[in-house]
Amino acid sequence: MASHKHVDLASERLTLDEIGPRWQMIALAVGAIGFVGAFVAGGGLDGGWRQFWHSWLANAAFFTSLALGGLFFTLIQHLTRAGWSVVVRRFAEAVAANILLPALILLAPIAFKLSTVFPWADPAVAHGDPLVEAKLGYLNPTFFLIRTAVYFLIWGALAHWFLSRSTEQDASGDPDLTVRMQRWAAPGTLLFALSATFFSFDWLMSLKPQWFSTIFGVYFFAGCVVGFFALLPLIAMLVQGAGRVRGLVNDEHYHDMGKLVFAFVVFWAYIGFSQFMLMWYANLPEETVWYAYRMNDAWAPVSWLMLFGHFVAPFFLLMSRHMKRRKPILAFGACWMLAMHWMDLYWIVMPQAFPEHLPFSMVDGALFLGMGGLFAFFALRRLSSRALVPRKDPRLAESIRFENI
Repeated sequence: MASHKHVDLASERLTLDEIGPRWQMIALAVGAIGFVGAFVAGGGLDGGWRQFWHSWLANAAFFTSLALGGLFFTLIQHLTRAGWSVVVRRFAEAVAANILLPALILLAPIAFKLSTVFPWADPAVAHGDPLVEAKLGYLNPTFFLIRTAVYFLIWGALAHWFLSRSTEQDASGDPDLTVRMQRWAAPGTLLFALSATFFSFDWLMSLKPQWFSTIFGVYFFAGCVVGFFALLPLIAMLVQGAGRVRGLVNDEHYHDMGKLVFAFVVFWAYIGFSQFMLMWYANLPEETVWYAYRMNDAWAPVSWLMLFGHFVAPFFLLMSRHMKRRKPILAFGACWMLAMHWMDLYWIVMPQAFPEHLPFSMVDGALFLGMGGLFAFFALRRLSSRALVPRKDPRLAESIRFENI
C-alpha cells in the first residue's frame, strides 16, 4: 500500500511519555484490588484453600505462557531474519522480559504449598502408589524447585539479553548488534524448546503424576504462542489509540499478526487432536484417565468449548483476509482467543483436583486481575523507558514498507 511506504520518523511519537506513568498506576491499582479481593474471598470457597491454590496455578501459568510466547516471537524473528515484524518487536521484547515476574508468582507462594497442589509432594499419597513411587527420583520437591529455577534463569537471561541488545542499538545504531542477535537466536530457540517442554511436564502434567504424554510440551507451546499472538495486536492497537506509532504499524502488519493467530489456532487443534486420538485409539487406562476427568458430566461442556471456542469459531472468523485487516474484528478475535487460552489452562489444571464439579468462582477472576495488573505494570515500565520501536534497526525501513502479497 503506497500510503505506508514513506513515513517520517521525526513526526512519529515513539515513546509513551506522560501516559506511561498513568497507565502504570492504573495497572498497579487493578492488580492490588484483584489480589485483595482474591484473598478476602479465598476462605469462602467450597473447595477451601486447595481450590484457591489451584486457581493461583492456572492464572500464573497463563501469564507465564504469555511471556514465553513473547520470548518465542523475539527469538524466531531474529532466527528467520524477519523484516516485517520490526515495528512490533519491541512489544514482544517487553512482554518477554516480564518472565521473572511469573517466577516469583509461581515459586514464592506455591513452593510452600506443593503438597496442596501436587499429589506427588504429599508423602502419604506418593508412597501409597507404586507408579508415583517409581517417579520420586524426578518428582521430589527439592529437584522440582531446582529445575524450575533453572527454567526461569534461562528465560530471564535470554529475554534480558535480547532486550538489552535491541535497546543498545537504539542508541548506537550498530548493525553488528543485529548480527549478534541473529547468531544467538538459534541456540536460544533450542534452550527455549527444551526448558518450556520440561516446565509443562513439571508444573502441569505432574498434577496427575500417573499420567504422561510425550506431546504435552508441544501442546503447551502451541497455547503459549496462540496467547501471545492474540495479545500482540491488542498492544499495538492500545498504543496507537494513544497517538503513538500511528504511521508505523499499519493494516499490513495487523494482517500478518492475524495470520499468525490463525495459523497457531490450527496448530493447537492439530496437536490437541493428535494427543486425544492416539490415547482414545490405544484405550490404555493409564492414558485415558486424564480425558475421563474432562469428559464426565461436569467438565464435558468445557471440553466442547475447547473444540468449538478454541478452534472452530476462530478458524472461520479469521480465515478471511478481510477479517484480519479489520481492527475491530481482529481485536474481538484476539480477546476471544486470550479468553480461550485462559480457559484451556484452567481446563488442564482444575479437573485434577475437582473432577466432579466446575469450581468457577470470583476468586478465579480476582486472581486474573491481580496477576494481570502486575504483569501489565512491569511491561509498561519497560516500554516507558524505551522507544516503542527499535528505531535504528537496519530492517526498520523494510518493516515500514512491508506489504502482503
